[in-house]
Amino acid sequence: MVRSTTPFDLVFRAQRLIGPHGETSGSVGIRDGRIAAVEPLDAELEATRVVELADDEVLLPGLVDTHVHVNDPGRTEWEGFETATRAAAAGGVTTIVDMPLNSLPPTVDTDALEVKRKTARDKAHVDIGFWGGAIPGKLDELRGLHEAGVFGFKCFLLHSGVDEFPPLDSAQLDTALRELAGFDAMMIVHAEDSDAIDEAPTPHGEDYGDFLASRPKGAENVAIAQVIELARRIGARVHILHLASSDALPLIASARAEGVRVTVETCPHYLSFTAEEIPDGATQFKCCPPIREAANRELLWKALADGTIDCIVSDHSPCTPELKRFDTGDFGVAWGGVSSLQLGLSAIWTQARQRGYDLSDVVNWMARKPAELAGMRSKGSIAVGNDADLCVFAPDDAFVVDVAKLQHRNPVSAYHGRPLAGVVRETWLRGTQIAGDGADTSQLHGKLLTRGEV
Repeated sequence: MVRSTTPFDLVFRAQRLIGPHGETSGSVGIRDGRIAAVEPLDAELEATRVVELADDEVLLPGLVDTHVHVNDPGRTEWEGFETATRAAAAGGVTTIVDMPLNSLPPTVDTDALEVKRKTARDKAHVDIGFWGGAIPGKLDELRGLHEAGVFGFKCFLLHSGVDEFPPLDSAQLDTALRELAGFDAMMIVHAEDSDAIDEAPTPHGEDYGDFLASRPKGAENVAIAQVIELARRIGARVHILHLASSDALPLIASARAEGVRVTVETCPHYLSFTAEEIPDGATQFKCCPPIREAANRELLWKALADGTIDCIVSDHSPCTPELKRFDTGDFGVAWGGVSSLQLGLSAIWTQARQRGYDLSDVVNWMARKPAELAGMRSKGSIAVGNDADLCVFAPDDAFVVDVAKLQHRNPVSAYHGRPLAGVVRETWLRGTQIAGDGADTSQLHGKLLTRGEV
Protein backbone atom coordinates (compact mmCIF):
# COMPACT_ATOMS: atom_id res chain seq x y z
CA MET A 1 0.00 0.00 0.00
CA VAL A 2 1.28 3.48 -0.94
CA ARG A 3 1.16 6.09 1.81
CA SER A 4 1.49 9.82 1.15
CA THR A 5 3.59 11.84 3.60
CA THR A 6 2.68 15.23 2.11
CA PRO A 7 -1.04 16.10 1.89
CA PHE A 8 -2.54 16.83 -1.49
CA ASP A 9 -5.01 19.62 -2.19
CA LEU A 10 -7.42 17.13 -3.72
CA VAL A 11 -7.62 13.40 -4.31
CA PHE A 12 -9.90 11.53 -6.73
CA ARG A 13 -10.67 7.87 -6.12
CA ALA A 14 -12.13 6.01 -9.07
CA GLN A 15 -13.03 2.37 -9.65
CA ARG A 16 -12.64 3.18 -13.34
CA LEU A 17 -10.01 5.58 -14.65
CA ILE A 18 -8.71 6.05 -18.19
CA GLY A 19 -4.96 6.47 -17.91
CA PRO A 20 -2.23 6.67 -20.55
CA HIS A 21 -2.18 2.88 -20.86
CA GLY A 22 -5.89 2.18 -20.81
CA GLU A 23 -8.57 1.59 -18.20
CA THR A 24 -7.64 0.89 -14.61
CA SER A 25 -8.71 1.88 -11.11
CA GLY A 26 -6.77 4.42 -9.14
CA SER A 27 -6.28 7.41 -6.90
CA VAL A 28 -5.18 10.71 -8.37
CA GLY A 29 -3.49 13.26 -6.12
CA ILE A 30 -3.55 16.92 -7.12
CA ARG A 31 -1.33 19.69 -5.82
CA ASP A 32 -1.17 23.29 -7.06
CA GLY A 33 -3.40 22.51 -10.03
CA ARG A 34 -1.29 19.63 -11.35
CA ILE A 35 -1.45 15.89 -11.09
CA ALA A 36 1.16 15.00 -8.45
CA ALA A 37 0.42 11.29 -8.04
CA VAL A 38 -1.41 8.47 -9.81
CA GLU A 39 -1.53 5.50 -7.44
CA PRO A 40 -3.56 2.32 -6.85
CA LEU A 41 -7.07 2.74 -5.52
CA ASP A 42 -6.10 1.65 -2.01
CA ALA A 43 -3.21 4.12 -1.72
CA GLU A 44 -3.44 6.23 1.43
CA LEU A 45 -3.23 9.69 -0.13
CA GLU A 46 -4.02 12.40 2.41
CA ALA A 47 -5.85 15.43 1.08
CA THR A 48 -7.84 18.48 2.09
CA ARG A 49 -10.69 17.08 -0.03
CA VAL A 50 -11.37 13.62 -1.41
CA VAL A 51 -13.75 13.02 -4.34
CA GLU A 52 -15.06 9.46 -4.51
CA LEU A 53 -16.51 8.63 -7.93
CA ALA A 54 -19.77 6.68 -7.99
CA ASP A 55 -19.75 3.11 -9.23
CA ASP A 56 -21.26 4.17 -12.58
CA GLU A 57 -18.72 6.95 -13.20
CA VAL A 58 -15.36 6.94 -15.02
CA LEU A 59 -12.57 9.47 -14.55
CA LEU A 60 -11.32 10.80 -17.90
CA PRO A 61 -8.77 13.47 -18.77
CA GLY A 62 -10.35 16.73 -19.86
CA LEU A 63 -10.92 16.76 -23.61
CA VAL A 64 -8.88 18.96 -25.94
CA ASP A 65 -10.80 20.48 -28.87
CA THR A 66 -8.45 22.06 -31.37
CA HIS A 67 -11.14 23.17 -33.84
CA VAL A 68 -13.56 25.73 -32.40
CA HIS A 69 -14.96 28.84 -34.10
CA VAL A 70 -15.67 31.29 -31.27
CA ASN A 71 -16.30 34.25 -33.65
CA ASP A 72 -15.37 36.80 -30.99
CA PRO A 73 -14.91 39.76 -31.33
CA GLY A 74 -16.93 41.04 -34.26
CA ARG A 75 -19.53 38.29 -34.60
CA THR A 76 -20.25 37.69 -30.93
CA GLU A 77 -23.95 37.31 -31.74
CA TRP A 78 -22.93 34.02 -33.41
CA GLU A 79 -21.10 32.75 -30.30
CA GLY A 80 -18.49 34.39 -28.03
CA PHE A 81 -15.82 33.26 -25.59
CA GLU A 82 -18.09 33.33 -22.55
CA THR A 83 -20.74 31.06 -24.06
CA ALA A 84 -18.38 28.84 -26.03
CA THR A 85 -16.15 28.06 -23.07
CA ARG A 86 -19.15 27.46 -20.81
CA ALA A 87 -20.46 24.95 -23.37
CA ALA A 88 -17.03 23.34 -23.56
CA ALA A 89 -16.90 22.90 -19.79
CA ALA A 90 -20.37 21.36 -19.75
CA GLY A 91 -19.19 18.82 -22.32
CA GLY A 92 -16.01 17.76 -20.53
CA VAL A 93 -13.75 19.89 -22.74
CA THR A 94 -11.10 21.72 -20.71
CA THR A 95 -9.00 23.17 -23.55
CA ILE A 96 -10.01 24.69 -26.87
CA VAL A 97 -8.00 26.23 -29.71
CA ASP A 98 -9.84 29.05 -31.46
CA MET A 99 -9.91 29.36 -35.23
CA PRO A 100 -8.61 32.59 -36.79
CA LEU A 101 -11.63 33.43 -38.94
CA ASN A 102 -15.22 34.59 -38.43
CA SER A 103 -14.00 37.03 -35.81
CA LEU A 104 -13.37 40.64 -36.78
CA PRO A 105 -10.50 41.20 -37.21
CA PRO A 106 -9.36 37.72 -38.25
CA THR A 107 -6.22 36.53 -36.49
CA VAL A 108 -3.80 37.21 -39.35
CA ASP A 109 -1.27 39.50 -37.63
CA THR A 110 -0.02 40.15 -34.12
CA ASP A 111 -2.26 43.18 -33.60
CA ALA A 112 -5.33 41.06 -34.34
CA LEU A 113 -4.04 38.31 -32.03
CA GLU A 114 -3.75 40.82 -29.21
CA VAL A 115 -7.33 41.99 -29.86
CA LYS A 116 -8.45 38.35 -29.70
CA ARG A 117 -6.54 37.66 -26.49
CA LYS A 118 -7.84 40.83 -24.85
CA THR A 119 -11.40 39.84 -25.77
CA ALA A 120 -10.99 36.31 -24.41
CA ARG A 121 -9.03 37.14 -21.25
CA ASP A 122 -12.00 37.81 -18.97
CA LYS A 123 -14.42 35.30 -20.53
CA ALA A 124 -12.59 31.99 -20.24
CA HIS A 125 -14.29 29.12 -18.42
CA VAL A 126 -11.68 26.75 -19.95
CA ASP A 127 -8.14 27.17 -21.28
CA ILE A 128 -7.89 28.79 -24.72
CA GLY A 129 -5.20 28.68 -27.37
CA PHE A 130 -5.24 30.38 -30.76
CA TRP A 131 -4.50 29.44 -34.36
CA GLY A 132 -3.11 32.08 -36.68
CA GLY A 133 -4.38 32.65 -40.20
CA ALA A 134 -2.51 32.45 -43.52
CA ILE A 135 -4.11 34.64 -46.19
CA PRO A 136 -2.88 36.49 -49.30
CA GLY A 137 -1.08 39.72 -48.46
CA LYS A 138 -0.32 38.65 -44.90
CA LEU A 139 2.22 35.86 -45.37
CA ASP A 140 4.98 38.13 -44.04
CA GLU A 141 3.11 38.12 -40.70
CA LEU A 142 3.49 34.36 -40.16
CA ARG A 143 6.78 34.44 -38.26
CA GLY A 144 5.59 37.22 -35.97
CA LEU A 145 2.44 35.30 -35.11
CA HIS A 146 4.50 32.18 -34.49
CA GLU A 147 6.79 34.06 -32.12
CA ALA A 148 3.70 35.48 -30.38
CA GLY A 149 2.61 31.94 -29.52
CA VAL A 150 -0.08 30.75 -31.93
CA PHE A 151 -0.26 26.96 -32.25
CA GLY A 152 -0.05 26.91 -36.04
CA PHE A 153 -1.72 28.45 -39.08
CA LYS A 154 -4.96 27.86 -40.95
CA CYS A 155 -5.60 28.39 -44.62
CA PHE A 156 -8.38 27.77 -47.10
CA LEU A 157 -8.02 26.59 -50.70
CA LEU A 158 -11.42 28.00 -51.67
CA HIS A 159 -13.70 30.79 -50.44
CA SER A 160 -13.93 30.55 -46.66
CA GLY A 161 -17.45 31.91 -46.40
CA VAL A 162 -16.26 35.33 -45.21
CA ASP A 163 -14.55 37.83 -47.49
CA GLU A 164 -11.99 39.00 -44.90
CA PHE A 165 -10.32 35.56 -44.88
CA PRO A 166 -9.56 34.81 -48.57
CA PRO A 167 -8.03 31.53 -49.79
CA LEU A 168 -4.48 30.82 -50.89
CA ASP A 169 -3.87 29.83 -54.49
CA SER A 170 -1.30 27.13 -55.34
CA ALA A 171 1.65 29.51 -55.52
CA GLN A 172 0.71 31.25 -52.29
CA LEU A 173 0.30 27.91 -50.51
CA ASP A 174 3.77 26.91 -51.70
CA THR A 175 5.20 30.19 -50.41
CA ALA A 176 3.43 29.87 -47.06
CA LEU A 177 4.55 26.27 -46.52
CA ARG A 178 8.17 27.17 -47.30
CA GLU A 179 8.00 30.00 -44.78
CA LEU A 180 6.47 27.77 -42.09
CA ALA A 181 8.96 24.99 -42.75
CA GLY A 182 11.71 27.47 -41.83
CA PHE A 183 10.56 27.48 -38.21
CA ASP A 184 8.78 24.10 -38.23
CA ALA A 185 5.28 25.50 -37.77
CA MET A 186 2.21 23.55 -38.86
CA MET A 187 -0.30 24.52 -41.53
CA ILE A 188 -3.84 23.30 -40.97
CA VAL A 189 -5.83 23.21 -44.19
CA HIS A 190 -9.47 23.37 -45.19
CA ALA A 191 -8.88 21.04 -48.11
CA GLU A 192 -11.52 21.45 -50.81
CA ASP A 193 -10.49 22.38 -54.34
CA SER A 194 -12.10 25.56 -55.66
CA ASP A 195 -12.07 24.46 -59.32
CA ALA A 196 -13.79 21.18 -58.49
CA ILE A 197 -16.46 23.05 -56.52
CA ASP A 198 -16.92 25.55 -59.35
CA GLU A 199 -17.51 22.71 -61.82
CA ALA A 200 -20.02 20.94 -59.53
CA PRO A 201 -23.77 21.68 -59.60
CA THR A 202 -24.79 24.89 -57.85
CA PRO A 203 -26.37 24.22 -54.42
CA HIS A 204 -29.97 25.30 -54.12
CA GLY A 205 -33.25 24.39 -52.50
CA GLU A 206 -34.34 22.05 -49.72
CA ASP A 207 -33.02 18.74 -51.05
CA TYR A 208 -29.92 17.64 -49.18
CA GLY A 209 -28.85 15.46 -52.09
CA ASP A 210 -28.50 18.54 -54.27
CA PHE A 211 -26.27 20.19 -51.67
CA LEU A 212 -24.18 17.02 -51.34
CA ALA A 213 -23.63 16.98 -55.11
CA SER A 214 -22.35 20.55 -54.93
CA ARG A 215 -19.45 19.51 -52.62
CA PRO A 216 -18.25 16.23 -54.17
CA LYS A 217 -15.66 13.92 -52.67
CA GLY A 218 -13.39 14.77 -55.56
CA ALA A 219 -13.04 18.33 -54.29
CA GLU A 220 -11.55 17.02 -51.06
CA ASN A 221 -9.44 14.37 -52.77
CA VAL A 222 -7.79 16.76 -55.23
CA ALA A 223 -7.06 19.35 -52.55
CA ILE A 224 -5.61 16.79 -50.15
CA ALA A 225 -3.40 15.42 -52.92
CA GLN A 226 -2.09 18.93 -53.60
CA VAL A 227 -1.35 19.57 -49.92
CA ILE A 228 0.42 16.23 -49.53
CA GLU A 229 2.55 16.77 -52.62
CA LEU A 230 3.68 20.19 -51.41
CA ALA A 231 4.39 18.84 -47.93
CA ARG A 232 6.45 16.04 -49.47
CA ARG A 233 8.43 18.42 -51.65
CA ILE A 234 9.02 21.08 -49.00
CA GLY A 235 9.21 18.94 -45.87
CA ALA A 236 6.47 20.98 -44.20
CA ARG A 237 4.10 19.89 -41.44
CA VAL A 238 0.47 19.84 -42.61
CA HIS A 239 -2.81 18.88 -41.01
CA ILE A 240 -6.00 18.08 -42.90
CA LEU A 241 -9.05 19.59 -41.21
CA HIS A 242 -12.48 17.95 -40.87
CA LEU A 243 -11.96 15.03 -43.25
CA ALA A 244 -15.26 13.86 -44.72
CA SER A 245 -14.19 11.94 -47.84
CA SER A 246 -13.22 8.32 -47.24
CA ASP A 247 -11.77 8.23 -50.77
CA ALA A 248 -8.77 10.24 -49.55
CA LEU A 249 -7.78 7.71 -46.88
CA PRO A 250 -5.50 5.52 -49.06
CA LEU A 251 -3.68 8.62 -50.30
CA ILE A 252 -3.11 9.79 -46.73
CA ALA A 253 -1.93 6.37 -45.56
CA SER A 254 0.47 6.10 -48.48
CA ALA A 255 1.92 9.55 -47.82
CA ARG A 256 2.48 8.71 -44.18
CA ALA A 257 4.25 5.48 -45.11
CA GLU A 258 6.60 7.57 -47.26
CA GLY A 259 7.37 9.88 -44.34
CA VAL A 260 5.25 12.88 -45.32
CA ARG A 261 4.40 14.85 -42.18
CA VAL A 262 0.63 14.87 -42.50
CA THR A 263 -1.97 14.46 -39.76
CA VAL A 264 -5.74 14.27 -40.09
CA GLU A 265 -8.85 15.00 -38.05
CA THR A 266 -12.52 14.26 -38.47
CA CYS A 267 -15.58 15.42 -36.54
CA PRO A 268 -18.49 13.98 -34.55
CA HIS A 269 -21.04 14.92 -37.21
CA TYR A 270 -19.25 12.91 -39.91
CA LEU A 271 -19.15 9.93 -37.55
CA SER A 272 -22.74 10.28 -36.28
CA PHE A 273 -24.98 11.31 -39.16
CA THR A 274 -25.49 10.08 -42.71
CA ALA A 275 -26.64 11.87 -45.83
CA GLU A 276 -29.47 9.39 -46.27
CA GLU A 277 -31.14 10.46 -43.02
CA ILE A 278 -31.01 14.25 -43.39
CA PRO A 279 -34.54 15.62 -43.99
CA ASP A 280 -35.42 18.17 -46.64
CA GLY A 281 -34.75 21.71 -45.44
CA ALA A 282 -32.84 20.61 -42.32
CA THR A 283 -30.11 23.21 -42.72
CA GLN A 284 -28.83 22.62 -39.17
CA PHE A 285 -26.95 19.70 -40.81
CA LYS A 286 -25.23 21.87 -43.42
CA CYS A 287 -21.46 21.98 -43.12
CA CYS A 288 -18.52 22.06 -45.51
CA PRO A 289 -17.31 19.55 -46.47
CA PRO A 290 -20.70 17.90 -46.14
CA ILE A 291 -21.95 14.93 -44.14
CA ARG A 292 -21.69 12.01 -46.56
CA GLU A 293 -23.28 8.58 -47.02
CA ALA A 294 -23.46 5.75 -44.49
CA ALA A 295 -20.79 3.63 -46.23
CA ASN A 296 -18.43 6.62 -46.16
CA ARG A 297 -19.06 7.04 -42.42
CA GLU A 298 -18.06 3.45 -41.67
CA LEU A 299 -14.79 3.87 -43.54
CA LEU A 300 -13.99 6.93 -41.43
CA TRP A 301 -14.51 4.83 -38.30
CA LYS A 302 -12.15 2.16 -39.63
CA ALA A 303 -9.55 4.85 -40.36
CA LEU A 304 -9.72 6.00 -36.75
CA ALA A 305 -9.15 2.45 -35.60
CA ASP A 306 -6.11 1.92 -37.83
CA GLY A 307 -4.64 5.36 -37.10
CA THR A 308 -5.00 6.92 -40.54
CA ILE A 309 -7.22 9.56 -38.89
CA ASP A 310 -5.51 10.91 -35.79
CA CYS A 311 -8.19 12.66 -33.81
CA ILE A 312 -11.79 13.83 -33.44
CA VAL A 313 -12.57 17.52 -32.86
CA SER A 314 -15.82 19.43 -33.04
CA ASP A 315 -15.44 22.06 -35.79
CA HIS A 316 -18.02 23.92 -33.70
CA SER A 317 -19.13 26.57 -36.20
CA PRO A 318 -22.25 28.30 -34.91
CA CYS A 319 -24.31 31.19 -36.20
CA THR A 320 -27.57 32.92 -35.48
CA PRO A 321 -30.79 31.00 -36.29
CA GLU A 322 -31.56 33.50 -39.06
CA LEU A 323 -28.38 32.58 -40.93
CA LYS A 324 -29.45 28.93 -41.04
CA ARG A 325 -32.44 30.07 -43.16
CA PHE A 326 -35.00 27.85 -41.50
CA ASP A 327 -37.59 30.11 -43.15
CA THR A 328 -36.78 28.64 -46.58
CA GLY A 329 -34.73 25.53 -45.80
CA ASP A 330 -32.46 26.43 -48.69
CA PHE A 331 -29.11 24.63 -48.36
CA GLY A 332 -27.62 26.90 -50.99
CA VAL A 333 -27.85 30.07 -48.92
CA ALA A 334 -27.80 28.80 -45.31
CA TRP A 335 -24.61 29.22 -43.26
CA GLY A 336 -22.58 26.02 -43.09
CA GLY A 337 -21.57 24.77 -39.67
CA VAL A 338 -22.64 22.30 -36.97
CA SER A 339 -22.90 23.41 -33.34
CA SER A 340 -21.69 20.55 -31.15
CA LEU A 341 -19.03 21.73 -28.71
CA GLN A 342 -20.96 20.53 -25.65
CA LEU A 343 -22.03 17.23 -27.20
CA GLY A 344 -18.95 15.72 -28.82
CA LEU A 345 -18.03 13.25 -26.07
CA SER A 346 -21.52 11.80 -25.78
CA ALA A 347 -22.03 11.79 -29.55
CA ILE A 348 -18.82 9.87 -30.17
CA TRP A 349 -19.34 7.49 -27.25
CA THR A 350 -22.83 6.68 -28.56
CA GLN A 351 -21.39 5.62 -31.90
CA ALA A 352 -18.11 4.13 -30.65
CA ARG A 353 -19.66 1.67 -28.21
CA GLN A 354 -21.94 0.34 -30.97
CA ARG A 355 -18.83 -0.55 -32.99
CA GLY A 356 -16.93 -2.24 -30.16
CA TYR A 357 -14.62 0.61 -29.21
CA ASP A 358 -14.06 1.52 -25.56
CA LEU A 359 -13.52 4.69 -23.57
CA SER A 360 -9.75 4.37 -23.91
CA ASP A 361 -10.19 4.73 -27.67
CA VAL A 362 -12.41 7.78 -27.25
CA VAL A 363 -9.94 9.42 -24.87
CA ASN A 364 -7.13 8.74 -27.31
CA TRP A 365 -9.04 10.38 -30.17
CA MET A 366 -10.51 13.33 -28.24
CA ALA A 367 -7.92 14.16 -25.57
CA ARG A 368 -4.45 12.67 -26.04
CA LYS A 369 -4.10 13.00 -29.81
CA PRO A 370 -5.47 16.58 -30.13
CA ALA A 371 -3.13 17.64 -27.31
CA GLU A 372 -0.20 16.05 -29.15
CA LEU A 373 -1.27 17.70 -32.39
CA ALA A 374 -1.10 21.15 -30.78
CA GLY A 375 2.09 20.37 -28.85
CA MET A 376 0.38 20.62 -25.46
CA ARG A 377 2.58 18.38 -23.32
CA SER A 378 0.66 19.01 -20.08
CA LYS A 379 -2.79 18.25 -21.47
CA GLY A 380 -4.76 15.23 -22.66
CA SER A 381 -3.90 12.46 -20.19
CA ILE A 382 -4.07 11.58 -16.51
CA ALA A 383 -0.33 11.53 -15.85
CA VAL A 384 1.98 12.95 -13.19
CA GLY A 385 3.02 16.50 -14.07
CA ASN A 386 0.05 17.23 -16.28
CA ASP A 387 -2.59 19.83 -15.55
CA ALA A 388 -5.34 18.42 -13.34
CA ASP A 389 -7.95 18.69 -16.09
CA LEU A 390 -10.51 15.96 -15.51
CA CYS A 391 -13.96 14.82 -16.57
CA VAL A 392 -16.33 12.66 -14.52
CA PHE A 393 -18.31 10.70 -17.10
CA ALA A 394 -21.24 8.31 -16.64
CA PRO A 395 -21.04 6.12 -19.77
CA ASP A 396 -24.23 4.14 -19.13
CA ASP A 397 -26.41 7.16 -18.39
CA ALA A 398 -28.27 8.77 -21.30
CA PHE A 399 -30.19 11.87 -22.34
CA VAL A 400 -32.08 13.39 -25.24
CA VAL A 401 -30.53 16.57 -26.65
CA ASP A 402 -32.61 19.70 -26.08
CA VAL A 403 -31.10 22.80 -27.70
CA ALA A 404 -32.78 24.98 -25.06
CA LYS A 405 -30.55 23.37 -22.42
CA LEU A 406 -27.24 23.72 -24.25
CA GLN A 407 -24.77 26.37 -23.14
CA HIS A 408 -23.66 27.77 -26.50
CA ARG A 409 -25.24 31.06 -27.50
CA ASN A 410 -27.89 30.12 -30.07
CA PRO A 411 -30.39 27.25 -29.76
CA VAL A 412 -29.40 25.49 -32.99
CA SER A 413 -27.86 22.03 -33.27
CA ALA A 414 -28.12 19.05 -35.61
CA TYR A 415 -28.28 16.87 -32.48
CA HIS A 416 -31.58 18.34 -31.20
CA GLY A 417 -33.98 15.53 -30.26
CA ARG A 418 -31.29 12.86 -30.63
CA PRO A 419 -30.78 10.35 -27.77
CA LEU A 420 -27.13 10.12 -26.69
CA ALA A 421 -25.31 7.74 -24.39
CA GLY A 422 -23.02 9.05 -21.68
CA VAL A 423 -23.41 12.07 -19.42
CA VAL A 424 -20.71 14.49 -18.30
CA ARG A 425 -21.41 14.95 -14.60
CA GLU A 426 -18.43 17.07 -13.59
CA THR A 427 -15.56 18.91 -15.28
CA TRP A 428 -12.42 20.02 -13.44
CA LEU A 429 -9.80 22.50 -14.67
CA ARG A 430 -6.45 22.41 -12.84
CA GLY A 431 -8.15 20.94 -9.79
CA THR A 432 -11.10 23.35 -9.70
CA GLN A 433 -14.59 22.13 -10.58
CA ILE A 434 -15.97 24.25 -13.41
CA ALA A 435 -19.10 22.30 -14.43
CA GLY A 436 -21.61 20.00 -12.74
CA ASP A 437 -23.28 20.06 -9.34
CA GLY A 438 -21.14 21.96 -6.87
CA ALA A 439 -19.04 23.72 -9.51
CA ASP A 440 -17.30 26.95 -8.60
CA THR A 441 -18.83 29.41 -11.06
CA SER A 442 -18.23 32.54 -8.99
CA GLN A 443 -15.12 33.29 -11.02
CA LEU A 444 -13.50 32.25 -14.27
CA HIS A 445 -10.64 29.78 -14.13
CA GLY A 446 -9.54 29.46 -17.76
CA LYS A 447 -6.15 30.68 -18.97
CA LEU A 448 -4.91 31.91 -22.32
CA LEU A 449 -2.36 29.45 -23.68
CA THR A 450 0.81 30.14 -25.61
CA ARG A 451 2.53 27.55 -27.77
CA GLY A 452 5.53 26.10 -25.99
CA GLU A 453 4.32 26.97 -22.51
CA VAL A 454 1.66 24.26 -22.12
